[in-house]
Amino acid sequence: MEGRKPLNQSNGILLESGTNELEIVEFEVQNNKFGINVIKVKEIIQPTAVTPVPHAHPHVKGLVQLRGEVLPVVDMARVLGAEEEETPKSKYIVAEFNQQKVIFHVHNVTQIHRISWNQIEKPSEMYSGVHSGIIGVIKREESMILLLDFESIMLEINPETGIRVDQVKKLGPRERRNKRIVAAEDSPLLRKLLNDTLREAGYEDVEFFENGADAFQYLESIVDGNQDVKESVHLVLTDIEMPQMDGHHLTKRIKNHPKLNTLPVIIFSSLITNDLKHKGEMVGAEDQISKPEIAELILKIDQYIL
Repeated sequence: MEGRKPLNQSNGILLESGTNELEIVEFEVQNNKFGINVIKVKEIIQPTAVTPVPHAHPHVKGLVQLRGEVLPVVDMARVLGAEEEETPKSKYIVAEFNQQKVIFHVHNVTQIHRISWNQIEKPSEMYSGVHSGIIGVIKREESMILLLDFESIMLEINPETGIRVDQVKKLGPRERRNKRIVAAEDSPLLRKLLNDTLREAGYEDVEFFENGADAFQYLESIVDGNQDVKESVHLVLTDIEMPQMDGHHLTKRIKNHPKLNTLPVIIFSSLITNDLKHKGEMVGAEDQISKPEIAELILKIDQYIL
């Protein structure tokens, strides 16, 4: 993978939705293998001159100018506590998510894998703490790939990119205690932030699940128990990137289920962009909000929960 590598987002899997599959760019830091969702990656370029920034976060090498845009460079060796180094194979991964662009400096970019989310195991309890930065583990015959939580990595560098409760306080006092939300979000940090924010907005009855599979199993248990779905759950809120079952596949399963398909589903993800919104529309989501626009999310929840 030499030189500039724009990733064509108009072919293959990126046209599909709800397949519970993804493509990851595999990269290396000190010979350890990691992955980033290809949907986040705009291009892969050779390293270029970096301008240091005084008092920047320790993980930030500095700034580069790329086709008129000034972007921060995050050194993944620093993030991962590895030794910094420049190698002949070093690459810059230009990424976009959470309404921001950033460059990640890695030691090598090797290949692209297409896999199913149900092949991605959640991290063990030892590595699944709030600040672990790991979404899941991909086991391969010859190695193991860690799928990193780049949102959490950027949140540590710049807390302003995260969900902010103060945005919700501006909405004023509200009474929504009798409304029940099922939420699927794999990040422990974001689950806590979402819980705090939804409570501030008056939504105190939120059932959280760490992936789409667990959330769907819970919804099916309501149906199997002959409970009234409309009385038991008023809305489903889901992230996209989650081990076992992603948010698009969860939405598709809900919308194809004869007794769940009237449930409103809102996708709340860092991957909501104008280029990718069609994927949520294809699986029938009522709405899609980009993280970290929490105030907009609350207003949309109000709209669909009457």
